[in-house]
Amino acid sequence: MTSPILQLTQAGLSLSGNAGAVTILSGISLAVNPSETLALTGPSGSGKSSLLMLMGGLERATSGQVLALGQDLGQIDEDALAKFRLVHMGIVFQSFHLIPTLTALENVALPLELAGAPDAAGQARAGLTAVGLEARAGHFPAQLSGGEQQRVALARALAPKPKLLLADEPTGNLDSVTGAAVADLIFDLCAASGTTLILVTHDTALAERCARVIRLSGGALMAEGAAA
Repeated sequence: MTSPILQLTQAGLSLSGNAGAVTILSGISLAVNPSETLALTGPSGSGKSSLLMLMGGLERATSGQVLALGQDLGQIDEDALAKFRLVHMGIVFQSFHLIPTLTALENVALPLELAGAPDAAGQARAGLTAVGLEARAGHFPAQLSGGEQQRVALARALAPKPKLLLADEPTGNLDSVTGAAVADLIFDLCAASGTTLILVTHDTALAERCARVIRLSGGALMAEGAAA
């Protein structure tokens, strides 16, 4: 039997503020299998993005357990966690988070260089080719359209060949046509590489492209099932 690539057991997240502790997530238990596609949906403030951050170790669970590829993300220090993420996870945000002083090629090559990959520039160029941007390799983010910037961000996330891609509203800042093209790329590239995809979205049509859809409300799982 295949082991889950990601498993959460009664995971919770509480943050301290001036008014005391605030519960963001509570009692989250779910398993995600290798090569699966999963959408996290729900109203604004329901905890979707926070749950994605727990899955990626960008937030530490304050209760329960988060296992990624068998590694307990709560039991390793920040340096080890950063290295683990660099090798095993790709992350794409709604805001592209490209480094403005680096070219498209340099943005994609950076995580490869940090991971000590051989021929980082060559791999980065191949990544840009995969998203149709080989001709824009020498351009800076300010010289690219929003859709092009998100494709660079996608190439950067997938260049190290991660086992898991986490995408937080990856088409949220794009018009419908450009967003659909980026969505096609995400699903096609993940399918080709066998990468597990977990995405946060308000877009029902995008969510229904995933094999499973999970709905959150008030920081808890409300419903789960196969997409229609």
